[in-house]
Amino acid sequence: MSSGQYPKTIKAIQYSAAGGPELNDIPFPSPAPNEMLIRVEWAGINFIDTYYRSGVYPVPAHPATAGDEAAGVLLELPTDPAILADPEFKARNYQVGQIVACVSNATFAEYIVKPWHKVLPVPAGIDSKLAAAVLLQGLTATTFIEEAYKAEAGDYILVHAAAGGLGLNLCQLLKARGVHVIGSVSSDQKAALAKENGAEFVVVYTKEDLIKRVGEITQGQGVHAVFDGVGKATWDGNFEMIRRKGTIVTFGNASGVVPPFSPLKLGPKNLKIVRPIVGNYLVTPAENHHYNTVLWDAVKSGALQTHIYKEYLFTPEGVGAAQDEQTSGKTTGKLVVKVLN
Repeated sequence: MSSGQYPKTIKAIQYSAAGGPELNDIPFPSPAPNEMLIRVEWAGINFIDTYYRSGVYPVPAHPATAGDEAAGVLLELPTDPAILADPEFKARNYQVGQIVACVSNATFAEYIVKPWHKVLPVPAGIDSKLAAAVLLQGLTATTFIEEAYKAEAGDYILVHAAAGGLGLNLCQLLKARGVHVIGSVSSDQKAALAKENGAEFVVVYTKEDLIKRVGEITQGQGVHAVFDGVGKATWDGNFEMIRRKGTIVTFGNASGVVPPFSPLKLGPKNLKIVRPIVGNYLVTPAENHHYNTVLWDAVKSGALQTHIYKEYLFTPEGVGAAQDEQTSGKTTGKLVVKVLN
């Protein structure tokens, strides 16, 4: 498609203020010399979307285009000669027409432009729907178990919300490393799903005492690490289940923001607290390339499989329903939005 064939305006899901999403017409994006143009086919729903929607996380200005993850067809390459000659760029062998994906803000639009190093090649044979379902949560799990807490074979690690999209990714990738995974879930249905996806032990916290059960599993030692995307509701219990010199990785606010705490809280067990953001592990071209390669190697080997819970329409009602269902705690796996055919 030549530039003259592009529409003058496109559809985008936006927030005019904290509250529900709306569908607006916005100008067709014009790529800068360092950017690529992507025709978006699928987008992924993530908890962070609801943080922007509710105002927990600020946005630079309103209206703000929603979304942090998308996949589709690469339409245009960068035009900057220095980039085209860069060995890092050449190594990726980008081709117009190939399926690509990106983790970046403002992705809920029919067409997007992104800096080239944020546009990640998708292996041949993998479609844009799977790419959108895998990318953000897959990269989050891949980076967190390497850099937030380097998981080792034999570790005991607790994963809260183990049947959610990110939880299932963590369970699978931790199992592949030889970790004893303890999954915390709210129902028997979710327990079965977590078990199928790598959790060696599953605790239904609505029926069992989670703290007591973790103590039994670890023979009173506690876990080496906790991966907690729940936030406020699980925070204090983490300190009882973690072992001496353990690491608590807190990365989400599903039940509310973690309350302020004193560093003195870490002293009794010499604990570490990490609050990572995946984007800060994916800053340089080399980091993006490395973790994208690790992620798709895991997918191709079967170590990581994606459970898609439901598909939603690219409408305010569709995106709003997806976000509301995700925050209800009733969903499992990944939620995706069909943007363009």
